[in-house]
Amino acid sequence: MQKLILLLITAFASQLAAGDWNPPDKSWEKLFNGKDFTGWKLPGKEHNWQVVDGVIDYEAKGGNLVTEKSFKNYKLHIEWRLNRTVGPNFTAKHVDGQGNPVLDKDGKPVVNSFPNADSGIFLRGTGKSQANIWCWPCGSGQFWAFQRHKDPVVRAAAWPDKNADKPVGEWNAFDITMKGEEVTVVLNGVTVTPPTIFPDIGTEGPIVLQHHGGYNEKKKSCSGASSLIQFRNIWIKELD
Repeated sequence: MQKLILLLITAFASQLAAGDWNPPDKSWEKLFNGKDFTGWKLPGKEHNWQVVDGVIDYEAKGGNLVTEKSFKNYKLHIEWRLNRTVGPNFTAKHVDGQGNPVLDKDGKPVVNSFPNADSGIFLRGTGKSQANIWCWPCGSGQFWAFQRHKDPVVRAAAWPDKNADKPVGEWNAFDITMKGEEVTVVLNGVTVTPPTIFPDIGTEGPIVLQHHGGYNEKKKSCSGASSLIQFRNIWIKELD
């Protein structure tokens, strides 16, 4: 009886950790089963991707986690959180919603210091299609590859319309739509990237969870920007 109770408690704790997200209809497919990496390609032997209490957890070393399947047009629901931040802060210029430097009263760029946490999701299998996850003031959902694009419309769209991130340690939800090269990103119910065509972002590819440096607990140091991140509730609906 005690063993049965323990199993029930463990199962309940795992379910609680994984949270609840019910897809709108039966055409949605689970990309992560909450138990193992079925349907995903692990980056060789030297990696730290693992499943802990129903969520994908990454802290130390390795490469990107990639779906075995490639996708064309789709809707993606994926939840993530930066579990914690470590290491020295990162200093960078602050930008406005158009990707232009914010200037102070003396005409000099405003500089911010913030936690150097960084990960992301590749929507078409390559870094060019990366929707950033980080602690930058602009918020997550930024498209690094297009931040200096020659077309001002594309350049502006590369920067989120609003910082819709929740504090570090809390869960966030991306709802992303890919139609050809058109991308729409909703973060926590807020449209941070309205429907925008990003030229040459690609029309098909796997979905990739980014490794972006890890944290060495023994040395108390980061390898690049730290990706102390977790993912859960990954669902996809393929579109015509």
